[in-house]
Amino acid sequence: MKTEDRRQKTEVRPKKALGQHFLTDQNIAKKIVEQLSPDAETVIEVGAGTGVLTQYMVQDLLGKFYVIEIDKESIAYLKTHFPMLGERLIEGDFLKADLSQYGKQNMAIIGNFPYNISSQIFFQVLKYKEQVVEVVGMVQKEMAERMAAKEGSKTYGILSVLMQAWYDIDYLFTVHENVFNPPPKVKSAVIKMRRNAVTDLGCDEKRFVTIVKQAFNQRRKTLRNSLRPMLSPDIIENEVFNKRPEQLSIKEFVDLTNLISSCASHDAP
Repeated sequence: MKTEDRRQKTEVRPKKALGQHFLTDQNIAKKIVEQLSPDAETVIEVGAGTGVLTQYMVQDLLGKFYVIEIDKESIAYLKTHFPMLGERLIEGDFLKADLSQYGKQNMAIIGNFPYNISSQIFFQVLKYKEQVVEVVGMVQKEMAERMAAKEGSKTYGILSVLMQAWYDIDYLFTVHENVFNPPPKVKSAVIKMRRNAVTDLGCDEKRFVTIVKQAFNQRRKTLRNSLRPMLSPDIIENEVFNKRPEQLSIKEFVDLTNLISSCASHDAP
């Protein structure tokens, strides 16, 4: 989505008191917003802060645009500088929000995500994966690398598998720390997630999540050791358990889940 250069810009002044790192580079802010696809029926900005992204969406997307912000000082600032948001400025915690009340399908999430809760934001998105078709966000560079990592990589982990099972993830570009106020101690990066065509993993999804988390929580161990409490004597010698979790693709984790599930069902009374 392209923004118009002739748009009258809202003056946005980051405030250190809000306890976050605020983007001050307008070109980067526009570049982030331009990653949004035009077909989203609802767009939700998470943690707008002082509106550096908001200013490039509020006019064009007003009919389908919501802001969810938990910080009271930010809420007051946004009400003053973006009165046109009205009731679409939601004071609340995105991690606890019922996203279904804002749209039933084709929802996009965007934001300069607070680094300390960015993984929780993505797990919240996962809960609404049938509605959220796109996410554009800035996170810590290491987090972005983990999100987009493929099997075989040292950065491939829990978030890589669980998010890529449902989304195609692109690492778009790196953002230097000197474009923030106050500057963080780490570099940032912008990623884009688009919902893939998967409608059913083909396995028990809860068990899939449990297995992925258990495997990567002890990633230096072989799967035989990290998953031992789940394994029956019938399958424990299977060659797949000689591998470490970062060696498995998402499809192989699905197959592993079905293998463990089949033995569990046989053991059930």
